[in-house]
Amino acid sequence: MASASASGLKWVKSSYSGQNGDCVEAAALPTGGHALRDSKNPHGPVLLLGPGRWSAFVSGVTAGEFN
Repeated sequence: MASASASGLKWVKSSYSGQNGDCVEAAALPTGGHALRDSKNPHGPVLLLGPGRWSAFVSGVTAGEFN
């Protein structure tokens, strides 16, 4: 997704993000699913996840699969 088209999204930083700048931001997509980006590089690449993949990602985070 081009960063220009991602600029109109409402980005939210994870409540688990610390003050060290290592943060992930997510934005709900109008068509369902979510977009993810690195908060240190807001104009950089964006990862798009459809609704099913977003659900699997959230389940994985909750289960500690990415620690």
